[in-house]
Amino acid sequence: MSSSLPPSSCDCFVSLPPASLSSFVLFGKNSDRPRDEVQEIVYYPAASHPLGSKVKCTFIEVEQVRETLAVVLSRPAWLWGAEMGANEMGVCIGNEAVWTKEPVTEGEALLGMDLVRLALERGPSAQKAVQVITELLGEYGQGGSCREEPEPFIYHNTFLLCDRSEAYVLETAGPYWAAERIVEGARNLSNQLSISVCPWSEHPQLRSHALQQGWWDGQGEFNFSVVYSLEKQPERMAAAKLRYRAGQELLRMQEGHMTVKSMLSILRDKESGICMDSGGFRTTSSMVSVLPRSPHEPCIHLLSATPDPSRSVYKPFMFSPRVTQVPWVLSPTFGEQDPVKQIPRFQTQVDRRHELYRQHQRALEACKGNKEAEETLRQKQLKLEEENLHWVDTFLDTSKSADPVGGSDIFRICVEKELALYKETGEK
Repeated sequence: MSSSLPPSSCDCFVSLPPASLSSFVLFGKNSDRPRDEVQEIVYYPAASHPLGSKVKCTFIEVEQVRETLAVVLSRPAWLWGAEMGANEMGVCIGNEAVWTKEPVTEGEALLGMDLVRLALERGPSAQKAVQVITELLGEYGQGGSCREEPEPFIYHNTFLLCDRSEAYVLETAGPYWAAERIVEGARNLSNQLSISVCPWSEHPQLRSHALQQGWWDGQGEFNFSVVYSLEKQPERMAAAKLRYRAGQELLRMQEGHMTVKSMLSILRDKESGICMDSGGFRTTSSMVSVLPRSPHEPCIHLLSATPDPSRSVYKPFMFSPRVTQVPWVLSPTFGEQDPVKQIPRFQTQVDRRHELYRQHQRALEACKGNKEAEETLRQKQLKLEEENLHWVDTFLDTSKSADPVGGSDIFRICVEKELALYKETGEK
């Protein structure tokens, strides 16, 4: 992997009571990717599969399970997996790039993003999703290029997983891994190993492998992040440490009164670099999920579907029988002519922009250089988002039984309203 490649970065957050103000688990992630990469929002309903069938992930096939759960995913439009997403059982997962003493390999295997989707489709709880990832990691391994460029860009992965009652951090180094369980308070991840001593669970050979490699003497305390982290950190990891500390501080400042708006504010924080645009990378999509402790209240997932959370609108998605794929956040497909399917891969580029992405960028471009127009657009975006958050509050208010959208697909309604705003702005 060339050292000239720009940094890959993401930030994940989770807040559980008592850090959360209400009896909710809050999940948030910014997906920081190559700045022109498009993320689409895809919905897959629950499905049954024939015994012995296989599923083609981004690069390799794996054994399919008999039943898969309904999922909503925010994913780079060229791949099979996802940067982040949720399933119908209230499980949320986000992944992050990490580099450790365990070297990356050129061979194609499962991407970390493939593991996110597989775990969501197969994991009815966060704990079960951890098991799904570790078992697949052992059977198929992780690897393959993680961006649409001829030059390979390869990394290992860390994951933040949560459901209505608890959260897990799962950190990997090649086939090896450690997991931490979180039952209260807040936690964040930023492209580095962070699990220290006494993991909740770990790979059976995690310590013996470190001993064989000379990374640990077998006598002192075993600290996973110390033992497996690179001794000489590349520049991208130093930047990740700064974001990690900034994220910790932002969580600390909200401790005890973390709300949906608090999480949105953290993900929009430019000063910390959490909402980023540098070195050819930017926050290309963002997600916040509200997971009520009560199983009688719906889980709600807020998705941006457009780059730069500070200039985007979060839109609520809820699993229900009436949900279908919203076409305006779905990228075009290219079949067998897709550069990801051609060998060698990624020799050409295709236009993967979906309609909401196109209109969002067009509206921003129309206002560029005109401070008054930029502010007018931002205020209209915030007004739309306030309406969206009001709907979220209504759905979560157990004292109200009325459906505020009259049985319609709320995510579709919000996307349509946002599209209308951008078309109006772009035509002026």
